[in-house]
Amino acid sequence: MRSPTACLFPAYPKADYQHHAPQIMAAMRRVSASGRYILGPEVEAFEREFAHYLGVNHVVGVASGTDAIEIMLRALGITQGAKVVVPSLTAVAVAAGVTRAGAELVLADCEPDTLTMCPRSLRTLLQSPDGHRIKAALVVHLYGQPANWQRLQEVADEHGILLLEDAAQAHGAQWQGRKVGTLGRAAAFSFYPTKNLGAMGDAGAVVTQDADLAERVRLIRQYGWKTPQISECTGVNSRLDELQAAILRAKLPSLESHLAKRATLAAIYAGRLAGVTLPRVRRDCRHAWHLHVVRSANRDALLRHLQSLGIPATVHYGCGIHQQPAYATGQSLPVTEKVVKKILTLPLHPYLSHEAVEFVCDAVQQCQPLLCHASLPA
Repeated sequence: MRSPTACLFPAYPKADYQHHAPQIMAAMRRVSASGRYILGPEVEAFEREFAHYLGVNHVVGVASGTDAIEIMLRALGITQGAKVVVPSLTAVAVAAGVTRAGAELVLADCEPDTLTMCPRSLRTLLQSPDGHRIKAALVVHLYGQPANWQRLQEVADEHGILLLEDAAQAHGAQWQGRKVGTLGRAAAFSFYPTKNLGAMGDAGAVVTQDADLAERVRLIRQYGWKTPQISECTGVNSRLDELQAAILRAKLPSLESHLAKRATLAAIYAGRLAGVTLPRVRRDCRHAWHLHVVRSANRDALLRHLQSLGIPATVHYGCGIHQQPAYATGQSLPVTEKVVKKILTLPLHPYLSHEAVEFVCDAVQQCQPLLCHASLPA
């Protein structure tokens, strides 16, 4: 039986498809009729249009956000023998992209207020006995929150490493008036269906101001070909296909209005929620609100309560990368280890109504007596 609250919480990204269905169907028919399905005019047009949106010189479409990280690092020569710092509090796909490039993963702690990469943690890693092998830090704009770019850049400059971006969760976020993805030497984007700008399958892009770097990315994404069938370097097969590019073109014009809706819903949460720690928005920045992540000392009890009411609350992420068997390092990252026990993702996307967010806020308030007597420590 359908939950009585189901109408308040339309499935996402299905709701995004339904909103854009006429444009998406037209795009699919256009591609089908064209006879060009791989690296054709739709990819070229999307690369231009997304570059214009970001205010950057070059966008190179690839098959996924994970591929974007791998290819970006390979194009920069950061492979075997090099180390790359990433935050432990992020999606494990970030780690996968680094290790697929052949580089060694180094994990940093997060800031206690914004949960993005901690500049002090990065400095400590760079000052360690093996710190000279660190060639880059891949900064994740987590949940849509711009990272502490100025401080991270200062640390990177002190030690002569590259500062790169993972903007997979931050389409449209801004750092002091500049869109994220344009701050570092290069950036990786994902267009996974649940992203703020999502395809209907896997898709990604590498973004840079550097023409030479963009050309190396283009070579690597298709077997190292500069001339068809002739490999100038070892490459991979990671091509953004025409269909996904056409779908992204159909959705891109709505991105700004959807970001505004996300911000409006986040403001309702900010004005109504009590008993939980709200996300902090960094000053002079625009949060993209890909995810609305709060913190509660009794997270598990609150999560059970919300889910029992049909509210699609969840957790991003239940443990740090350094705590996962495939990437276990034995290191201590105390802030990450503390917050992963408390973080809780509340529903937020452009197709939620104000009523739905108010319902969530009421549910959190109703749970306060339960939380006061929950077994989890404060």
